[in-house]
Amino acid sequence: MKEAQALALRVEHARDRFFMQGQALSGDEGLAPHISRSWRRCQDVGPAGAEPQPLVLPQLRERREQAMQVLACAQPELDGLAEQALGTGCIVILTDAAGLILEEIGSPEFLPKAQRIALAPGVDWSETSRGTNAIGTALLERQSLMVLGGEHFLPQNGAIGCAASPIFTGRGEIAGVIDISGDAAQVNDHALGLVRMATQQVEHRLMLAQARGHLLRFHPRPGLLGTAREGLVVIDDGRIVAANRVALGLLGAAWDGLIDRSVDALIGRRWPQLEGRAGLLTLPGGRQMAATVERSARAGIRYAPGRPPAASGAERPRVADDTAPLLARACKVLDDGLPVLVTGETGSGKEVFARALHQASRRSKGPFVAVNCAALPESLIEAELFGYEAGAFTGARRRGMPGRIREASGGVLFLDEIGDMPLLLQTRLLRVLEERIVMPLGGGPGQRVDFDLVCATHRDLQQMSAAGSFRADLLYRVDGYRVAVPALRDRHDRRALIERLFDALARTRHLALDREALDLLDAQAWAGNIRELNSVLRGVVALADDGDTIGVAQLPERFLSAAASTQELPHRVVQIEVEPALSDVVENTIDQTLSACGGSVAAAARRLGVHRSTVYRHLAQRSPPRQP
Repeated sequence: MKEAQALALRVEHARDRFFMQGQALSGDEGLAPHISRSWRRCQDVGPAGAEPQPLVLPQLRERREQAMQVLACAQPELDGLAEQALGTGCIVILTDAAGLILEEIGSPEFLPKAQRIALAPGVDWSETSRGTNAIGTALLERQSLMVLGGEHFLPQNGAIGCAASPIFTGRGEIAGVIDISGDAAQVNDHALGLVRMATQQVEHRLMLAQARGHLLRFHPRPGLLGTAREGLVVIDDGRIVAANRVALGLLGAAWDGLIDRSVDALIGRRWPQLEGRAGLLTLPGGRQMAATVERSARAGIRYAPGRPPAASGAERPRVADDTAPLLARACKVLDDGLPVLVTGETGSGKEVFARALHQASRRSKGPFVAVNCAALPESLIEAELFGYEAGAFTGARRRGMPGRIREASGGVLFLDEIGDMPLLLQTRLLRVLEERIVMPLGGGPGQRVDFDLVCATHRDLQQMSAAGSFRADLLYRVDGYRVAVPALRDRHDRRALIERLFDALARTRHLALDREALDLLDAQAWAGNIRELNSVLRGVVALADDGDTIGVAQLPERFLSAAASTQELPHRVVQIEVEPALSDVVENTIDQTLSACGGSVAAAARRLGVHRSTVYRHLAQRSPPRQP
């Protein structure tokens, strides 16, 4: 807290000298070097800045079409970061190579504030347009960085914090930027680490999607081949035509020292011997790497627009095994023009499912526009959905706003928590769904729209309809096909999902999760579903030191006591039912087995033929009460 206050004070003094007194920056202001350089570059922008004009929808669609491969490769990471952003009140942004915002997802609490400062799809956030900001500055500095509060050039952006990381192609060109933005106090080094990790994953997918020729995968650690941490080099006609940043680091080179250079001089002559098999690659300096080579027949596949490339190695689709069949059936229905209603408990991943449905559908080239009906005040949701003309009400934008329904034209409109939509708005929505014409607030001509509809709710709409709080005719309009996303406790792929989420959070810090800790996580009821799981894993990772192996002792204390309650164990776990007269015998047996196994819960459970949670439950019951 003191460090943040000291930074804010230094920035305030620097702003006063630079903007108010016109003094040149001398380097002793305490500003980060990239901030000082950016302020100097941005002097022509002017401290007030002009209100940016977002692209009209057809133009935005064209820009998204041009960046479709980056959009496809980035979508899994955007979905993963969206879960993080929801928990911190932030949003996740993807831009193209010029800094134009293509996608924006995350916290519904922060989205209205973001839109007030034009942090919205279709707006250019390059430095020449918006002054010093994480997106535009990362593009020019070619590095991951943060811009916090008053470090922004424009004063109206002084309440937000942003962490951004550029996405590089295999030839060193910038393809886009991933950014996390929120209130300045919510953006920190952890957010910067998340966007760095996300861009590494995107660059890996992008390299695989663009590779032509021979693809060389290599790393000193064989277990990292096939993951986003491997070095990738593309070889064509004896020359290196592309390389990822991991490869640059392993080879100790820059792009201009590799691209279009002879592969034999830089990698050695024996690399073709590794085609189709794994082996050792000895570099000219004598350093050895685990490596394998693939032909372009595999590496050169072009992926359909809007579809992410197939995952390789440790990368897996964000829609897991349990929901993949649901997705396939829902996609057929949506592509036939019928609306899809996604139901499930809070935190179970309904929005992630809806985004995956959009990516797999006929509308994948169009926008995905998400509106959380529960997060917007009743006074704002009408304007948010249907838009308004200039001067429609006090505080309205001078040029009006098209509204989220019109923005969804050509794509998918996702109405999250539709059960919380006010009755009056339900009537207006029903009319739009029937006529496909939107009437903005404040008059003006109706606008024809064309979109597919996906809704989600954790409520029982049938029951609400019977009670009169949800229109029956609207229910029939949105419930064309119902998909029930399973709660985390009911998912058969839960263990794999835990491993995947942990790996995504911990990969860059070389953390591992031991089997006993994984067992205990798998045995939880997870009332908050994936959102709760993700929050717990983030906390565990944040508290760990680089290289740690996370064990039971590093998990939250409540887990041990939770394992003692049979009600909280998943229904598929086999439990031992103990008669009262035999309880002492059973407890003594467990104690003796634990002692014989040197205290290893895993070994004792195997010897006893029971689930480890049974042994944990026994230990929790035997532990003396904590002293106050």
